[in-house]
Amino acid sequence: MKITDVKIFVCSPGRNFVTVKIHTDEGLTGIGDATLNGREKAVVAYLEDHLVPILIGRDPARIEDIWQYLYRGAYWRRGPVTMAAIAGIDMALWDIKAKAAGMPLYDLLGGASRDRLMCYSHAQGSDIGEAVDAAGALIEKGYRAVRIQAGIPGLPPVYGADGTTTNTASENNLPREELWSTSKYLRHTPGLFEAARNALGWDVELLHDVHHRLTPIEAARLGKDLEPFRLFWMEDAVAAEYQEGFRQIRAHTTTPLAVGEVFNTIWDARLLITEQLIDYIRMTSVHAGGITPLRRVVDLAGVYNVRTGFHGAMDMSPVCLACNIHLGYWAPNFGIQEYSGYPDEALEVFSGTWTMREGHLYPGQGPGHGVEFNEELAARYPYERSYLPVNRLEDGTLWHW
Repeated sequence: MKITDVKIFVCSPGRNFVTVKIHTDEGLTGIGDATLNGREKAVVAYLEDHLVPILIGRDPARIEDIWQYLYRGAYWRRGPVTMAAIAGIDMALWDIKAKAAGMPLYDLLGGASRDRLMCYSHAQGSDIGEAVDAAGALIEKGYRAVRIQAGIPGLPPVYGADGTTTNTASENNLPREELWSTSKYLRHTPGLFEAARNALGWDVELLHDVHHRLTPIEAARLGKDLEPFRLFWMEDAVAAEYQEGFRQIRAHTTTPLAVGEVFNTIWDARLLITEQLIDYIRMTSVHAGGITPLRRVVDLAGVYNVRTGFHGAMDMSPVCLACNIHLGYWAPNFGIQEYSGYPDEALEVFSGTWTMREGHLYPGQGPGHGVEFNEELAARYPYERSYLPVNRLEDGTLWHW
């Protein structure tokens, strides 16, 4: 079998997605996700100008060799653009291999380690009452794990603290600038989880996303303040670059820690995993370079009692979510899967066989990862430039978004 063509698609059925479709001389095709939220066109250029030409004529079954060629063969490697581009190709190759074998992807990876995947979704509100009510509504739908965020008194809407959407722009179509106060956030957040436990009880898992906005000692203080409410995890407590800072956080709190959605390689996670400074690794197939390298991260994490919590927000396409579900079905150290859902139009363009029932995800049982891409329908949703917000402190200092 040989690769005969590789096509790149950019569409916006509710938000922008970059899709890779690989064709072979035996008629099998595979699709992968190469989306990098807010920088989609940079990945398209990397694929079309640099990777696609060197794939034609290669054997798609040699996934490991192709991955090493695309990664090690480039002197300038790593980084989100490079790894998202490689990921799109890698997912498509695994899709082809599983289709050729006539089995679902998780079987090709080694078979199922469980019967279902617990997932969590997002509950948010402009204030504590609204956020707790939103969490209650999810629990009524069957979720047993909910991430809760609430607006902060004295601040305008801020992404990651209330219901503000992720891709937003100001009137001139440039990034919207948001306002942040660490002191107000630290005073407010423990009250959110006290109210949540009082209203929702103790049979539901509660999660919280800090969104990289604290220093290590501030994160340690928050983790200690949240200990009475037994969070499932505190996510992205500090900027991902501050890996050594997790030593300070770990020394002061027993609140479980999760990080990694912006990580691109195993090297980004190595110290955190081997020193057991985190409890959940949040890397995801599209940002980590595909299924091939993410399996290695899962194996390394398992040695050190770190479980998976793959990123699963709408900034990756249903193709990536499907791959994450298959990986989670296989991974012996699976922890939980994020699931924020998709707009209806996205699920029409990307028709998938995975299902979600009563707070649990199930992979499709057909060959491959189970997602198909409708090219004709995708053409009705052209790319729309969008940005993630920019964050500033109250004195105007640029801060972590």
